[in-house]
Amino acid sequence: MPINLVAVVCAGVFFAIVGADDPYRFFNWNVTYGDIYPLGVRQQGILINGQFPGPDIYSVTNDNIIINVFNSLDEPFLLSWNGIQQRRNSFEDGVYGTTCPIPPGKNFTYILQMKDQIGSFYYFPSLAFHKAAGGFGGIRILSRPGIPVPFDNPAGDYTILIGDWYKANHTDLKAILDGGKKLPFPDGVLINGRGPNGGVSFTVEQGKTYRLRISNVGLQNSLNFRIQGHTMTLVEVEGTHTLQTTFSSIDVHSGQSCSVLVKADQPAQDYYMVASTRFTNPVLTTTAVLHYSNSAGPVSGPPPGGPTIQIDWSLNQARSIRTNLTASGPRPNPQGSYHYGLINTTRTIRLANSAGLINGKQRYAVNSVSFVPADTPLKLADYYKIDGVFRVGSISDNPTGGGMYLDTSVLGTDYRAFIEIVFENNEDIIQSWHLDGYSFFVVGMDGGAWSSASRGQYNLRDAVSRCTVQVYPTSWTAIYVALDNVGMWNLRTEFWARQYLGQQLYMRVYTTSTSFRDEYPIPKNALLCGRASGRRTRPL
Repeated sequence: MPINLVAVVCAGVFFAIVGADDPYRFFNWNVTYGDIYPLGVRQQGILINGQFPGPDIYSVTNDNIIINVFNSLDEPFLLSWNGIQQRRNSFEDGVYGTTCPIPPGKNFTYILQMKDQIGSFYYFPSLAFHKAAGGFGGIRILSRPGIPVPFDNPAGDYTILIGDWYKANHTDLKAILDGGKKLPFPDGVLINGRGPNGGVSFTVEQGKTYRLRISNVGLQNSLNFRIQGHTMTLVEVEGTHTLQTTFSSIDVHSGQSCSVLVKADQPAQDYYMVASTRFTNPVLTTTAVLHYSNSAGPVSGPPPGGPTIQIDWSLNQARSIRTNLTASGPRPNPQGSYHYGLINTTRTIRLANSAGLINGKQRYAVNSVSFVPADTPLKLADYYKIDGVFRVGSISDNPTGGGMYLDTSVLGTDYRAFIEIVFENNEDIIQSWHLDGYSFFVVGMDGGAWSSASRGQYNLRDAVSRCTVQVYPTSWTAIYVALDNVGMWNLRTEFWARQYLGQQLYMRVYTTSTSFRDEYPIPKNALLCGRASGRRTRPL
């Protein structure tokens, strides 16, 4: 069957579920290897339709996105959609715990809906160590016409993908990790796939205001972003309109996305745009150019410096990011109309990260459990009731204090529960945690050890809702989560070597209901692998 016909057929069979009123957008993507030179040396990159980074996805709230992905690599491949909630449909999440890999030479059509979402996100390859080779790109979800946005329409809307980078091929980096070793320090930082002075330029007209959607798609490092001679007004983080706070620079931690407004109000010339690593020694820096259309000259002087190792500076900035309670979200009601601070939590889960050796090899863990993938995606094993793939409750609700061990960790939770999760980081590096399928309220963060008394400093009024949050060295961060999305959801570090070597788990949000109102059935085109091979999905 031709590639584009596959997409049409898959869209049709899904039509009745997602509703006939919401528009469809179709994409055909061919994933290949290709030569790239982001830091001046040739590398094997992962390209989408020949592009590195990959193409942006433009969409509007509730759009149905049909993406036919053909895998022209020589190994299995998956894409995941960082921040897209996949309402009632974790089968499409694109991580190995939910979705079978696309075999080499084959295709798979993702059927996504941007259900009740707005904002800035990105996609990335989730298997092996493919993220170190590219295959990522930006996602923007615009508000529907008629839904008020708390700022004037910008004159332009730019995607800015920043991240640390290695000169080594992803296969070499993966071999280091498979050999039980730690990765070396990265070699540089990229802006939209280019290193220092790499020719990336964003054109603006004097006097006009522009929206920059910044995502940290890197492998481990928090990055600071700034623009020479300009300030930035933060307006959105991962789908939440924020109080409009102006910053001279902003920290974007691994896996995070945000939107800022920049007014081209300076003399007409070119200005540096800078991304540099935080909490590292040495500091890696890269630049792009903000180019005024009537520029009288090129960039001049040194790139502006930014914060380097200051934790308090970053912590205070993070605490200042609040929800704009008077702004509409995907719907016309204000975002602050959900009074999360008045709801009693029913459960507290404390998750502590750790590092160590297991069988002489470097591993990373959560509550002492270092995750190992099962031979079958967990969601498929759950759906088909295949025994022996995973065990609900294989990770404790609290740090054990014991030694690290290997297991396929699955945390059991109940649909419609309202829970508190505390991330505890006793290590001297910054951590960044992401939960697929959800946004959560970041109610508190501070240094030292968390205790029940720490709740006294929680923000129970206008905490920002997002899907990725940082935890500073020897610190804690607390979130509230309304478990309103049934499925099997990946909870992981965005420090990608740690994720690969075990610092992740799956959260099973469970209900006994079999109603499609609570969870969609398995997609008719779902790939089946492992112990699920040979099973039936649903009749075509």
